[in-house]
Amino acid sequence: MSVKKLFDLSGRGAIVTGGSRGLGLQIAEALGEMGAMLALTARKKQELDEAVARLAQQGITAHAFVCDMGRRETIPAAFDQMRAQLGRVDILVNNAGAVWGAPAEDHPLEAWDKLIALNLVGGFVMAQQAAKKCMIPARWGRIVNVASVAGLFASDPAVAKTVSYNATKHAMVGMTKQLAAEWGEHGITVNAICPGFFPSKMTRATLDTTGEIMRRTTPTRRLGNDEDLKGVAVLLASEAGRHITGHAIAVDGGAMII
Repeated sequence: MSVKKLFDLSGRGAIVTGGSRGLGLQIAEALGEMGAMLALTARKKQELDEAVARLAQQGITAHAFVCDMGRRETIPAAFDQMRAQLGRVDILVNNAGAVWGAPAEDHPLEAWDKLIALNLVGGFVMAQQAAKKCMIPARWGRIVNVASVAGLFASDPAVAKTVSYNATKHAMVGMTKQLAAEWGEHGITVNAICPGFFPSKMTRATLDTTGEIMRRTTPTRRLGNDEDLKGVAVLLASEAGRHITGHAIAVDGGAMII
């Protein structure tokens, strides 16, 4: 098989949760450019419509589905709608998530519950739906969980105090490994992408105060940009990544090695 064919996603159905902006939209652009049929989910219809229009300008067709991934009871029906639209689901990108900053001793429990529901449980339910209804019967599937470098180590309290976020991202990395172990025999790979700091709505407040420090302490001397997740996402979503599973891949400019 040629290298181009290994990376080709033509005819593949792909769901990207939290796909209306930021890292999710970046990944959707990459999968769409490689030929995947796209279904995007998010909570806000206006942002979804804007994302679909942006992708259309690039010649990429995507379908929008309003879904609150923090409400587990709504996910099965939303998944069925997306599967019906695409005709198949081969690729799932679990990107929807949120962050909450507060000192651990004062962190509100309602915020803890919210992040567990969205960052972890929602992703598991969506993966379960995709595996059981599509990937296991087809004996082929790619699940890409967007975790964080905050799921690989503790955050410097001088930069961020985000105990619930870190906990959910560590849990997502653990979930990734276990799902990879259980579903590998069905031709399904499960991996996690762990971005470092990328400018986004979620990271704006942190970067406004510590962004320059982060740049100086990163070997590449820069933060992530609008293209830095595209290559690894396509690799993990394609036939090219068929022998990579259960791994958490940091995309952070080398910050973790310092």
